Amino acid sequence: MKKQINFDMDAALKALREGQDLSGKDGVLTPLIKQLTEAAMQAELETHLDAQETPNRKNGSTSKTMKSAAGPFELDTPRDRAGTFEPQLVKKHQTHLTDELERKVIALFALGMSYQDIRDHIGDMYGIALSNGTLNAVTDKLLPELAAWRERDLEAIYPIVWLDAIHYKIKENGRYVSKAIYTILGLNIDGKKELLGLYLSDTEGAHHWLSVLTDLHNRGVKDILIACVDGLKGFPEAIESLYPDTEIQHCIIHQIRNSLKYVGSKNHKAFMADLKTVYKAATLNAAETALDELEAKWGDKYPMVIQSWRSKWPTLSAYFKYPDYVRTAIYTTNAVEAVHRQFRKLTKTKGGFANENSLLKLLYAGILKASERWTHPVQNWNLTLSQLAIHFEGRLEKHIEL
Repeated sequence: MKKQINFDMDAALKALREGQDLSGKDGVLTPLIKQLTEAAMQAELETHLDAQETPNRKNGSTSKTMKSAAGPFELDTPRDRAGTFEPQLVKKHQTHLTDELERKVIALFALGMSYQDIRDHIGDMYGIALSNGTLNAVTDKLLPELAAWRERDLEAIYPIVWLDAIHYKIKENGRYVSKAIYTILGLNIDGKKELLGLYLSDTEGAHHWLSVLTDLHNRGVKDILIACVDGLKGFPEAIESLYPDTEIQHCIIHQIRNSLKYVGSKNHKAFMADLKTVYKAATLNAAETALDELEAKWGDKYPMVIQSWRSKWPTLSAYFKYPDYVRTAIYTTNAVEAVHRQFRKLTKTKGGFANENSLLKLLYAGILKASERWTHPVQNWNLTLSQLAIHFEGRLEKHIEL
């Protein structure tokens, strides 16, 4: 005989009018959730008994505390005499009614909330006490997703790729050491942003970047038209070995910041005014003339700065060959720095991380959040794609129809 649902609707409405919460500890809905769950499990047991070939019957129930989005409650789980009943709605060792709580924890985690704040929030909303161990177990479920994401197949060509690094303190052998997270953001042939990978390392140089690029190549990336970098050591050499036809564009903004470190503060304003005529020039010839004038005026006072611009000029000036709407996309690594700003929001309350996984799963949660906004092509993408098809003749046509 099926268990009857005895939910007093009038009493529930009265409780709501008096200010009692709908969900959470002592919530109005909690008794109804309990009754519905128990009724469904009784129906499961009866179906099981009807299908038995040997004599079997009900054998009372056992009680356990269930955690649900409506609040915690004591669930009476029915048993059978033979011990063959395996409930499916709420399995034997299950203590959460649905995965809604886990989704809520992950969502709060992806906003950068600390475990303490998540515990307080879940406690206030649902009347459920969660331990750090429970929260770790829930957020650790991101790790298999992260592993699959880092190994997924990529597209054959990315017209533009930006690379940048962000540093964190990670505990290693009892002390915190600084490690770099290298972020690779790509623009696919549809003009949409896609984070291609996260790579954690405590070293730089050609060998490190070769391993990163080899990973991209093994995952299906056969061509990159333009790579925008912040002056990463060893990267041009590494990319030339795997993608010899890729054009390197050093980030102008990073170059300006590095230059100003060696310019006296009293000369910052005047130097920047002259430097602006270089990187804001309309043509390559005009930029080179402005660079000559900058050297004539400031070369004796700041020779290291001028030499830096001269030595990197082939890669600093690559963007001059394009119209403004293409230059805007490639002259700086701001696109990937925006991802790092999202990372900093998540990690601003963290002084360091206990291990690499604790950092990576948080950053992956941030990636999921950031990518929610990458649903449309970047501005002027059709015009940009047409320009790239001209400058890199034949390479786009292998992968798309123009």
